[in-house]
Amino acid sequence: MTTLLRWRALPFGLLLILAACGRQEKTVLQGYAEGEYVRVAAPLAGSLAHLAVRRGAEVKLGDPLFTLEQDNERAARDEAVQRLRAAEAQLANVRKGRRPTELAAIEAQIRAAQAASALSDTQLRRNEALFASGHVPRENLDEARSGQQRAQAQVTELQAQLQTARLAARSDEIAAAQAAVEAARAALAQAAWRVTQKGVTAPVAGRVDDTLYTPGEWVAAGNPVVSLLPPTNIKLRFFVPEPLLGKVHLGQAVTVACDGCGGALAATINYISSQAEYTPPVIYSRETRSKLVYMIEAQPTPADAIKLHPGQPLDVTLRSP
Repeated sequence: MTTLLRWRALPFGLLLILAACGRQEKTVLQGYAEGEYVRVAAPLAGSLAHLAVRRGAEVKLGDPLFTLEQDNERAARDEAVQRLRAAEAQLANVRKGRRPTELAAIEAQIRAAQAASALSDTQLRRNEALFASGHVPRENLDEARSGQQRAQAQVTELQAQLQTARLAARSDEIAAAQAAVEAARAALAQAAWRVTQKGVTAPVAGRVDDTLYTPGEWVAAGNPVVSLLPPTNIKLRFFVPEPLLGKVHLGQAVTVACDGCGGALAATINYISSQAEYTPPVIYSRETRSKLVYMIEAQPTPADAIKLHPGQPLDVTLRSP
């Protein structure tokens, strides 16, 4: 009774101010959690040889997910390795002269030609002396001179062959051999890439939402085998009636409540649809069926995102700034 008399004693204007301070304007809207999945696939086809994860498991970046059969790709890689070795050996061969045994053979031919040239010189001098004394005709002298010239030319030719044999191949031959090596390296890189693409790892950290094939099944190129849901890919989706659209803006903080979440969750609005809808795709109450609404998306904090599951109903609270 005493308390009631005290309240009655207060001025009426002060009572209005206290009532206004005690009220906190808020709007609760219905929504749900939505997930953007990362569907992991291999760019090549093949039968599923090994599935390294199960549904519901948590994976880290780079963890193995699955492996397709690789026998054909490994054989192609091994062949590319051998082709590269052959091309490198050919390049090394054209960059240097002939083998030592080939050079020794040419040097032996030069010594034989030099001996023949020395003999022809001796025969020429003898025929010149005999011709001067009148013991041999000029034909013999001419034949000796011709033999001496042939022997000297043979020595010159063999010496040129030895010089050439000690040199590397011509520049265009070396360039062709280098191009063959580069082509072999590119083929090896491609073959190695095809092998690695058959063993797929997690591109992001997250939860394995689903596995779409079992070992032994044929997987077409580009078909997802594992579906991942990173925590950062969980978002909130709710719908705001047209009269309340002016109360929301990008970057606005909202609070979220859900069954079993253990308290209010925090999120930030990051998308406001520019097109109106007559009803949201999921109806949580009859009152929203006849209202014109706009779809809003909000991003929860990483700590709160792990508490949500796609499709989970949510109560989103908009508070006046």
